[in-house]
Amino acid sequence: MTSTFCLREVRLRLEEQESVLPDKVTAQLGLKAGQLLCWNIVRKGIDARRKPAILRVYTVEFDVDEQTARSLRQQDNPRLTEVIPAAPLPRAISRSRECRALVVGMGPAGLFAALRLSDAGVHVTLIERGKPVEERLQDVRRFWAGDGLSAQSNVQFGEGGAGTFSDGKLTSRQNHPATRQVLETLVRFGAPAEILYQAKPHIGSDRLRSVLIRFRQELQRRGCDLRFSTRLTGLVCRDRQVVAAVVDKSGEISCDALVLAPGHSARDTYRLLLDSGILLQTKPFAVGLRVEHPATLINRIQYGLESHSQLPAADYALTWNDKETGRGVYSFCMCPGGVVVNASSEEDGVVVNGMSDFGRAGEYSNSALVVSVRPDDFDQKDALAGVRFQQQWERSAFVAAGGRHLAPAQPLCEFLAGRAGQLRSSCRPGVVHTDLDLVLPDFVRQGLRRALPQFDRKMRGFVSEQATLVGIETRTSAPLRILRDERCQSISHAGLFPAGEGAGYAGGIMSAAIDGLRVADNIIEQNMD
Repeated sequence: MTSTFCLREVRLRLEEQESVLPDKVTAQLGLKAGQLLCWNIVRKGIDARRKPAILRVYTVEFDVDEQTARSLRQQDNPRLTEVIPAAPLPRAISRSRECRALVVGMGPAGLFAALRLSDAGVHVTLIERGKPVEERLQDVRRFWAGDGLSAQSNVQFGEGGAGTFSDGKLTSRQNHPATRQVLETLVRFGAPAEILYQAKPHIGSDRLRSVLIRFRQELQRRGCDLRFSTRLTGLVCRDRQVVAAVVDKSGEISCDALVLAPGHSARDTYRLLLDSGILLQTKPFAVGLRVEHPATLINRIQYGLESHSQLPAADYALTWNDKETGRGVYSFCMCPGGVVVNASSEEDGVVVNGMSDFGRAGEYSNSALVVSVRPDDFDQKDALAGVRFQQQWERSAFVAAGGRHLAPAQPLCEFLAGRAGQLRSSCRPGVVHTDLDLVLPDFVRQGLRRALPQFDRKMRGFVSEQATLVGIETRTSAPLRILRDERCQSISHAGLFPAGEGAGYAGGIMSAAIDGLRVADNIIEQNMD
């Protein structure tokens, strides 16, 4: 019989290999070599408080025999805990009552909802306005090469959702019991096993594509009906209950439950919902710019070292509350060793985002720097007011870039203090030197100018002549919420289940996936005999 224990804060210097972790554990607990029957890493982080003397910090889980376990239980060590096996999460089981679910959108919320529903024996049809990821990648690459924008297959639309062209971050502010389940599912479909223990896990845009293909293959194996290049264009309702969806303005798909996971850029879908009487509500979001620095500069600020084989490209998180306006100014979606990309989905607008591959080996590191936007910042004629606000400034960026899908950009010091500088940017397909005051609301540019010196105090060297600002970042989150009740069903129309980031209930891959599971579980529960 064996017992499992966990020891936190096991530290390694940069020159030490992970293979010495068992020796560190036994030494710290007063055990003898060989008393650890097996071990594994359950968490890994970095302690950079005493740079450049960087430490890697581990949580190690290990098994011991019962005699050793009795001695460990007597130790008064706050870093040592015995691992009590958790009760398994309830698995969805087949129900005898037939249920047909239509899932709209193949982002994380839609994919995980479809997976959970199929677990329960629900017949799932899954539609996506964009293309499979292999074809989508080619469309995006052509756009970045200057060959024109595909309205339905781009950085925002297609298999995997907007997160397909991102850093693939798997962090979430919510501590949810399904987190481990989502991570294990992604690993099962080919994500790196390191995401199970990294303090800040990420897949990377390159690895995420192959994960999506395996996810698709599993859904198809289960009998799910997957339809690409299929757009939701109408709802069929009876007595304020959704009973079918109209697709491509002609065909109908009947359903007992419609999971709506449209992503935060499906503006035509938002208009459809408004016109159909679905209750929507404006919500806060944020607008700003992308900032780019050489990755070695961020490494030097964060680590005291430009690079080290045992250290990943450094990240950062910056926040500042502007007491004068009450607005938050913060970094968002930081992409170490990544690139800035044009993420437009409309012909007359420019919007940018950040993207990293798994290796994060790019020359530059970038992050959004954004200012909070409140519903009272725009004319609230209806729930689409935030969408119109986003479009207004995306069009300003398009005009400022000369009516092309290049991104307006400006050296950071020039934007902040008027000092001329040289543009250095990884942005695909390219940038145009522009006065960024032309593409930002007054309160956003003022907020950024007040925040940048504060950020430089926290990270000396952040305000640098090597830094470039690229605009405009508007799609930090959905500008509205599709209102639902505690059972995840629309409060105005039964049978409609809004899900994920585009519905206003998530903020990233992980939280969207968890929300998809939650929605699916509520549908299953409501269709029990």
